[in-house]
Amino acid sequence: MKLTALKIEQLPIVIDLTKKIWPVAYGEILSKAQLDYMIDKFYNETALRELMQKSHVFYLAQDNNGKDVGFVSYEINSEPNKTKIHKIYVLPETQGTGLGRQFFELVKEKAIENQQNAIFLNVNKYNNAIHFYSKLGFTKVKDEVIDIGNGYVMDDYVMEVVI
Repeated sequence: MKLTALKIEQLPIVIDLTKKIWPVAYGEILSKAQLDYMIDKFYNETALRELMQKSHVFYLAQDNNGKDVGFVSYEINSEPNKTKIHKIYVLPETQGTGLGRQFFELVKEKAIENQQNAIFLNVNKYNNAIHFYSKLGFTKVKDEVIDIGNGYVMDDYVMEVVI
């Protein structure tokens, strides 16, 4: 898989991938109404552009045929000396190919370059990705319930790995 830094004009690709990935990743965890609300709120071009202009770095993955298959975003020093993975999504048919690990290794490399001590992320408490993160060395460090508006919350674990 080829990973490249996302250019701001490629944000529609991230939105398109999200609309393909989220119903599979969260379809049994969240209502369709909450899924639609979250995609509309967090994955519109304006919201994503603002994240990129702040401090979020996005990378896009393409398979050998040039098809866009996933993305990751991270933020150096999201907390002092800690990098946060904000988004890490791959198409369902790409799961199990090593792309998620490749994304993690990229973020780890960038974190080490920036003298970070750890990488952390939020994951829905009912998301199967918890097993994937555990295999990468992440451990649960706390529970977090985040009000995202419209009567919805994100019920997450915060997981962290020391690097």
